Amino acid sequence: MTIRDYDPERDLEAVTRIWFEIGWFKNERQAKYMDAFISAGRAIVADIDNEAECFVHVTEGTIRHQSVDLDLAAVTAVTTSRIARKTGFAKRLTAASLANAAESGAAVSVLGMFDQGFYDKVGFGTGAYEQIAVFDPASLTVANGFRPPKRLNYDDSADMHHALLNRHRSHGGVTLSPADFFKAEVGFTDNPFGFGYYDGPDGTLSHFIWGNAEGEHGPYSEKAMAYQNAEQLMELLALIKSLGDQVSSFRMLEPADIQLQDLLKQPFRHRRGTAGSKHENKIDSTAYWQLRILDLQTCLANTVLDGPTTQFNLTLTDPVIDHLDDGSNWRGIGGEYTITLGSESNATPGTRKGLATLSASVGAFSRMWFGVRAASGLAITDELRGTPELLSQLDATLRLPQPHLGWDF
Repeated sequence: MTIRDYDPERDLEAVTRIWFEIGWFKNERQAKYMDAFISAGRAIVADIDNEAECFVHVTEGTIRHQSVDLDLAAVTAVTTSRIARKTGFAKRLTAASLANAAESGAAVSVLGMFDQGFYDKVGFGTGAYEQIAVFDPASLTVANGFRPPKRLNYDDSADMHHALLNRHRSHGGVTLSPADFFKAEVGFTDNPFGFGYYDGPDGTLSHFIWGNAEGEHGPYSEKAMAYQNAEQLMELLALIKSLGDQVSSFRMLEPADIQLQDLLKQPFRHRRGTAGSKHENKIDSTAYWQLRILDLQTCLANTVLDGPTTQFNLTLTDPVIDHLDDGSNWRGIGGEYTITLGSESNATPGTRKGLATLSASVGAFSRMWFGVRAASGLAITDELRGTPELLSQLDATLRLPQPHLGWDF
């Protein structure tokens, strides 16, 4: 197998074919935006018979841990053609892309998984549950008014990207830096709708919603949303409610700071009445993204916790090393460390006598550090082991809100 950088003149047609094969593209109109998508990040490919048959794409951004933004490598595409399945290409290209990102300064990587288990082999651990709600817009109980919004389209993608970068973000919130990335995502959207308000400094777009509509009565599906404060969120929800005269169902990712069911009238009655239909009202909970630490020392140096300080030795295993080429300078983050977690946190190589030891895979440790689940719970279901006393101390120290990315990719 040959791993090399993506070459647009040589590889665009082959990679576009892969996306049609796997169902990511449904029409030629979407394929027009492929070049913009790829140019927004770094891509590598693997060849069979001198033609690209596997493609991995990484986009730069940030991810928030509490109030600190860390450099992020978002794995925004891993695609393998029909003739390259079960070759190991995807794992090796993903590992190589992680090495490239780590060497370029990324501290964390995140991706959306096709299923659980595959990306664990290169060190990822499953993220938090996200709630995806489908509801009748008319059932929203928001009482505030809304102003007529501006209509948004592809030409406004830079404005929408700027609003996403400057939106309200909670713990776990991500940004993807290149404007061309979101421009391509907007271009990929079939039957799009977009509405927003230009209330930001110097008349910039402050809050908006973007998505796609299916038929006269929906479902409508939100693809991206940004707001800077509670008032703007409530105005967007009032705008969605106004569609209820025509639209029977609206699908959206629950905003990180609220429980959307609080704002729905008789949600169980609506669920019963729509069960089995294309407009079925429901709230699904699923963990579809994963994360892993790429630079342990940077992540912990930027970790500030309110709980009691805990010190321990860490034996960390990183399976990515099994899929890296021998020439890779970055070899994962497996090793022996002394860890301090508290108001000032750090990771130093080596162990210290007298401290309890935590043994963990990088995926399990990343989940604990990010607040996906407590140490005591991960000790039951994941690759994390320690004394009961140490696990209790870690539970008390790592009291974090649930992380939510707030940007689907």
